[in-house]
Amino acid sequence: MIENLQHAREQLLSMSRQLCALELNRGTSGNASVRVSSAQGQLGLLVTPSGMAVDKMTLDDLVWMDFSGNAQGHRAPSSEWRFHVDIMRQKPEVNAVIHTHSMFATTLSTLRRDIPAFHYMIAMAGGDSIRCAPYALFGSQQLSDNALLALDQRNACLLANHGMIAIGTSAEKALNVTVEVETLCEQYLRALQIGEPYILTQQEMKEVYEQFKGYGAWANNP
Repeated sequence: MIENLQHAREQLLSMSRQLCALELNRGTSGNASVRVSSAQGQLGLLVTPSGMAVDKMTLDDLVWMDFSGNAQGHRAPSSEWRFHVDIMRQKPEVNAVIHTHSMFATTLSTLRRDIPAFHYMIAMAGGDSIRCAPYALFGSQQLSDNALLALDQRNACLLANHGMIAIGTSAEKALNVTVEVETLCEQYLRALQIGEPYILTQQEMKEVYEQFKGYGAWANNP
């Protein structure tokens, strides 16, 4: 958690700009949040505002929320604020949440299928698959509930006909997961154009988890 509210604002805006620079989000699509305490020391999160392009966004546009869903700021919070609040409330180790409508993750989400262990880097999502949460209306409590189930013991999931969510103990780790999930989605989509890829066994993935325990950015993830 970031205790300095100003630093948290700077980090969230920087992360949002990186997502656009990497073309993981475009225009007003997607949103992000970081865990922080308020100026009064109350625990909560900062979330990006609703319907605002990142290139127009300033530090003052970011919205502070508590874990009951109450917002403070001159902008309305992202329409997806519910899953940001619910994820951080139920996963105290998570300090950053990213939601994107990135090209390949969104394309695969329309197939409404989990991404299996076709590549060992699937392990960075916390298991032997990246789950696809069932479809629900954007901004709804049902969508948040579905996302939480898909994120059980996972660092990322797809949202059916929608996009992806990635989480991390820091903004940097959440961004790393986001980039890797999009890369895996691109690889899996290309493989499916040729045929069905071979899937790694549970034993092979178990060996990957052991190797990941000391492996750079993925050590002790999320």
